[in-house]
Amino acid sequence: MAILRKIAAWGVVAIAALVVVFFAMPSYRQGEASVAGKTAEDFSIELSGKPGHLSDFKGKVVVLNFWATWCPPCVEETPALNRLQKYIASRNGVVLGVAADEDPAAYEKFLRDQGVIFPTYRDPSTKDNHSPIAGAYGTSMYPETYVIDRRGKIARKIIGVQQWDSPEMLAYFDAILGQT
Repeated sequence: MAILRKIAAWGVVAIAALVVVFFAMPSYRQGEASVAGKTAEDFSIELSGKPGHLSDFKGKVVVLNFWATWCPPCVEETPALNRLQKYIASRNGVVLGVAADEDPAAYEKFLRDQGVIFPTYRDPSTKDNHSPIAGAYGTSMYPETYVIDRRGKIARKIIGVQQWDSPEMLAYFDAILGQT
């Protein structure tokens, strides 16, 4: 009888461990299906007064960051995104920001005050703090970031604020930038 209880207890522990492992896997993101491997949704942008598309960056590793000036975590991660841009630019990588801001003046002031060096675009269709471009990606909160590989496929989705220049993140970008 004691052996059966020990086996049952270990069985419960094993099942609990499997559940924890499942929810910790990169393919599981807060209850949503993984987007890894899917083609990144193309959209129109305007950078430095010139029209373009996300697809114009094909061949580069793109760190597509959805953010807003009114979002405290977005403000917090901006310096690290600037440092990441410096780190990846020489290896054909780019941080591309898409801002969910309705006020162009607040957006421009933020870019100046924060010294943003990566290309960024204010989605002019933003209403009630929701960018339709971000919505097409399934983004419901800011910041949210998609790492897009050189072939235009989503490699990773990252929800929330990150320390983009941490040793772990730089190692990740070294690996993805090394891929062809």
